[in-house]
Amino acid sequence: MKAWQVHQYGSPEEMTLDEVRKPSPGEGEVLIRNHGAGLNFFDILQAQGKYQAKPSFPFTIGAEVAGTVEAAGPGVDHFSPGDRVLCLTLGGGGYAEYTAGKAKKTFPIPEGMGFEEAAAFPVVYQTSFFAVENRARLRQNEWLLVHAGASGVGMAAIQIGKAFGARIIATAGSEEKLNFCRELGADHAINYRDETWVDQVKQITGKGADVIYDPVGGDVFDLSTRCIAPDGRLLVVGFASGRIPSVAANRVLLKNIFVVGVFWGRHADENRGYLSETHEALTKLYTEGKINPVVTAKSPLGEAPAALRALADRKVAGKAVLTMP
Repeated sequence: MKAWQVHQYGSPEEMTLDEVRKPSPGEGEVLIRNHGAGLNFFDILQAQGKYQAKPSFPFTIGAEVAGTVEAAGPGVDHFSPGDRVLCLTLGGGGYAEYTAGKAKKTFPIPEGMGFEEAAAFPVVYQTSFFAVENRARLRQNEWLLVHAGASGVGMAAIQIGKAFGARIIATAGSEEKLNFCRELGADHAINYRDETWVDQVKQITGKGADVIYDPVGGDVFDLSTRCIAPDGRLLVVGFASGRIPSVAANRVLLKNIFVVGVFWGRHADENRGYLSETHEALTKLYTEGKINPVVTAKSPLGEAPAALRALADRKVAGKAVLTMP
């Protein structure tokens, strides 16, 4: 089978598409014939050696796939060949024609969802559901400010927040992406390149945002502490800007705000059954028409480096996926 392999840390263009042995499913695993693989920003970081997970060389990146079950390993009795599934391959292995994934991180594709949408579904929707429901305890009619609203996690946060009955403000860096946020359901969309965006949030909400979803970090995080409501929750989701910020403790004290970490992967590992419970909740929201992954960039497996470059250059709104025939 063909798989993209990282032989040394570097840019996505340094990966090679190699012919490798098709994996066999081990204990508690299923072998999936992939029809789609989701692209995520942390895939780039892993290829560069800048991510916390550092597998031995050569390795294949890719944390989410969708396809059909080819075979089930020992101890797996709830999946059969031909089943349509999506899988969280958080250890990598997604940018390939076949992937051996853990059965406990493999789930049925919701009825009516295609393979490409299914490949775009697990990571960003699981992450944003954990952030909004578990960490923020978002309530109806609260103001949710979603930074990088046109990104994969931003898209999911907007839709999930709307499903929870919140009022949504999204930020993005271009008019095209702002329109995308509005189409997702954002009540207001603000260009974060506008120096007045903090004042705009205050004007819209009257008191500041109750919950701020921040996958960006850097200056965006710093300024978010100026437009958060008293008793607000500032969610630390990631640092796409490249700078890990810090917060002045006096601001936390004076506004009674919560700075809340969102490490979905660790929570899922430490709480058995959480992934399955969340998938069921997300499936329900999908079947009710309240959430829907929007795939705006599709590339064949052989064009993975170019697809990652477009993602790194902020040229993608929503999700990008690799497709396999």
